[in-house]
Amino acid sequence: MERVPRDVRQLPKAHLHLHFTGSMRPTTLLELADKYGVRLPDALTGSEPPKLRATDERGWFRFQRLYDAARSCLREPEDIQRLVREAALEDLADGSGWLEIQVDPTSYAPRLGGLIPALEVILDAVETASRDTGLGMRVLVAANRMKHPLDARTLARLAVRYADRGIVGFGLSNDERRGMARDFDRAFAIAREGGLLAAPHGGELTGPASVRDCLDDLEATRIGHGVRAAEDSRLLKRLADRQVTCEVCPASNVALGVYEKPEDVPLRTLFEAGVPMALGADDPLLFGSRLAAQYEIARRHHDFDDAELAELARQSVRGSAAPTDVKAKLLSGVDDWLTAAP
Repeated sequence: MERVPRDVRQLPKAHLHLHFTGSMRPTTLLELADKYGVRLPDALTGSEPPKLRATDERGWFRFQRLYDAARSCLREPEDIQRLVREAALEDLADGSGWLEIQVDPTSYAPRLGGLIPALEVILDAVETASRDTGLGMRVLVAANRMKHPLDARTLARLAVRYADRGIVGFGLSNDERRGMARDFDRAFAIAREGGLLAAPHGGELTGPASVRDCLDDLEATRIGHGVRAAEDSRLLKRLADRQVTCEVCPASNVALGVYEKPEDVPLRTLFEAGVPMALGADDPLLFGSRLAAQYEIARRHHDFDDAELAELARQSVRGSAAPTDVKAKLLSGVDDWLTAAP
């Protein structure tokens, strides 16, 4: 008799790659747009995720325009609180026991009274949602590589100042074809010296060289995406030897045209090279799938069995900034999931 696969939504896991506005429910976006009289692009109002492709300049601009349109609907602290609470509930439903949500507070500052008030609103919302839902949640502050490196230093100092309020890491996002990693080395040094983990984006829209730059210039302990490392066997070995976790987002990779089909995402290559991975949803609002769906991609398109899916979940937990006791509880839960009858 054919064995029934276990439900990946019940598999305890950590979610390490989720962007703030991109975590929004589509229904919430429509409600907020109506509340504020915002006319959304047609691509954000349909029942299907927008058709995207970011492998050229025009495609990335369109993706960014849609993201900015959605972000413009977040105007009051109550909107931020709603977004974070709903993101937590969605993660819980998908088996997440730990979420590190990524945000550039600069983007929200104009409507929330400035940079520091915006960050405090975000941190308050995360603290409240974590307490109310029971999901462990922390924040990763991300600089924008399309802005001046001095802006990144300001953000790094701010992130360190609020580390005791739930900030665990510092990132670098947006189009990696712009802005050299080394231009942001001082910002990352400030963050590392302040005890934050370094988790810049790399190896998504550009190749293995951008992953090497993150390691060499920013001393990354995690890489946002990192999938293009699969094209360089020596880089794979380096990531495996250092146990640098790659936050791999399969649905996002396909939606943005990095790979044509789900089976083209090099999950097997990374896994078999010993590179730790943390599957992530990236921007569910735009890509149409959340955390558990990424594990389903690994199962359906890459033939990961339940034991391998459990190992992916363990890798996500080990790569997180969760406290030791939280990690132990989640890892124990993974073992229970694997030994329980499907």
